[in-house]
Amino acid sequence: MSIQNPVPATIDATLEMLTSEDYVAGRALATVLFLSLRMQRPLFLEGEAGVGKTEIAKVLAKALDRPLIRLQCYEGLDVASAVYEWNYPAQMLEIRLAEATGEDDKSAIERSIFSEKHLIRRPVLQALGGVAGRAPVFLIDELDRTDEAFEAFLLEILSDYQVTIPELGTIKAEEPPIVIITSNRTREIHDALKRRCLYHWVDYPTADVELEIVRRKVPGCHAELSRQVVAYVQHLRQMDLFKSPGVAETIDWATALTELDRLALDPETVSDTIGTLLKYQDDIARIEGSAGRELLAEVKAELAASV
Repeated sequence: MSIQNPVPATIDATLEMLTSEDYVAGRALATVLFLSLRMQRPLFLEGEAGVGKTEIAKVLAKALDRPLIRLQCYEGLDVASAVYEWNYPAQMLEIRLAEATGEDDKSAIERSIFSEKHLIRRPVLQALGGVAGRAPVFLIDELDRTDEAFEAFLLEILSDYQVTIPELGTIKAEEPPIVIITSNRTREIHDALKRRCLYHWVDYPTADVELEIVRRKVPGCHAELSRQVVAYVQHLRQMDLFKSPGVAETIDWATALTELDRLALDPETVSDTIGTLLKYQDDIARIEGSAGRELLAEVKAELAASV
């Protein structure tokens, strides 16, 4: 099968591809993404939650017209959940049928029950099963949530794009998938895995970039409200909060305010909708009352001075 949407041929083309899908990226990210695609190396993205790491994989899948296969990591993730497992009920049924028909060739029975038809493919095996020309985008999301044992298991996959199943042998990808790995850095990922990847730190965007993101993602948001929302969020990130709002929360807040037909921020509106922006009560308590009003006044004063 031919590639319907080939990988970008230049860094500028990569940047244009991201922009066409309303993902606002800097040249540094476009460069490492271009190299990852051309070199067929996994891309390891670190950064705070909500800065757009996962979205990169979604944008790639859409722009390149590839399937998106997502492995959501969590504590206790094992091979059965991530790679494969056998369909035990179907295997038992086949054994019973063989016994009922008098089949006594144990080798034949074993080959039959440990065959592809009884193999349940989980995300890793699905990612290795793509056809040439349309290998999937394989998102390994929040790898830092797993333990080191599973991280070590990924080494074979990321090195040779293959996985070994004892009963079947080694299954190797016809064409390597496009691998995007994300981490919120709740723990350090081992160097052995990082060496197999290209690396990029996804930081909070500047005010100008975040304003462009809001304009693209929430086109119905009033221009002045967009400026105030972005400036307010930028100020919050300078405070000592338990969890600073990410870009995802900025978009949610702008969307919520647009749904309420607000044209500008005021103390009451901020208080009523702050739950779309901050998700911890201690953080919300820090900007309630006079502190919140002072912050909003400071934001508006700075915006007025910049006009």
